[in-house]
Amino acid sequence: MERVSIMSVYVTSDLHGLELCKLKELLEKAGFGDDDWLYILGDAVDRQNDGGVEILKWLLEQPNAQLILGNHEAMLLSCEFLFGEITEERIEALDKEKMGLVMTYMQNGGDVTLDALRKLMRSSPETVSYIMEYLHDAPLYETVSAGGRDFLLVHSGLDNFDKSRKITDYSPDELLWAWPTADDEYYDGIVTVFGHTPTVSYGKEHKGRILRTRTWIDVDVGVPYGNSPALLRLDDLEEIYL
Repeated sequence: MERVSIMSVYVTSDLHGLELCKLKELLEKAGFGDDDWLYILGDAVDRQNDGGVEILKWLLEQPNAQLILGNHEAMLLSCEFLFGEITEERIEALDKEKMGLVMTYMQNGGDVTLDALRKLMRSSPETVSYIMEYLHDAPLYETVSAGGRDFLLVHSGLDNFDKSRKITDYSPDELLWAWPTADDEYYDGIVTVFGHTPTVSYGKEHKGRILRTRTWIDVDVGVPYGNSPALLRLDDLEEIYL
């Protein structure tokens, strides 16, 4: 793996519409600086407040932060057709399949994001275009080294995991929609860091806290359910909570 030559690497995940000011407050508490790097492991959007649109706008301007695609961003991209020019022909083209995509997305908390993007379309359609381009370019995973350890960063873990499979052999759905069990083990010598599954799913004692096992770390602390957002510093595995 290529070693990242920066001061510290931080990860968080599943912010789901967290107010941008709270993310900035969390980064300030961690002492995050210009030489550090932040990875958001997907699902910055949906569920609450402005649906994460302000975070996406902020990410467009950050040279030292990267969003890894989550299943909620993927659902948003599946509804990208909503942000084209609204004409009678386009409305007629909204067939059952497309309407099904929109309904599924809205039922999963995308209503607030779509509402915020519609408002942004009226004032700055070019910004919406930049956001969509950014999401299209967002990677499904990253590999980094920090603190003498190697890490695989991905949104949901690895579905249908097999140690003989290369990471490039996994389909997007296998990286976006995995639901690891507490007994699942991934690569030896590489720590897999993901979100997607709120840690409380593994037991009430893990509510609102980062969960570590021998081969993986889950950093989805359940932000939209009233829990404090958290950062994990990969260099020393320190956990920072707001």
